[in-house]
Amino acid sequence: MSGELVLFLRPGCHLCEEAEEALRSLGIPYITVDITKDESLERKYGLRIPVLAQGERVLAEGRIGRAELERLIPSLETPRPAAEGRG
Repeated sequence: MSGELVLFLRPGCHLCEEAEEALRSLGIPYITVDITKDESLERKYGLRIPVLAQGERVLAEGRIGRAELERLIPSLETPRPAAEGRG
C-alpha cells in the first residue's frame, strides 16, 4: 500500500522509541519494520534509523519529533478509495 506510513527501526533504539511516541501522540497510523530481520534493510537504513517512509519516499530520518511530524502532516499522501460506479 503506497499510502501506508512505515517506520523502519531497530529494537532498543531510543530515537526509534521517540519517533513512535511522537507518531502515537499525533494519532498518525503507521506500521513498524524491524530492520534487523532483513539484511538488505539493515544495509539500506542501518545508520539512518529511525526512518519514516511512505511508499518509496523517505519523509524523515534520525531524530523524528512531534514538531517535524506536524510539518509533514499536510504532505502525507492519503490512500484513495477505489472509484465506484465505473463501467
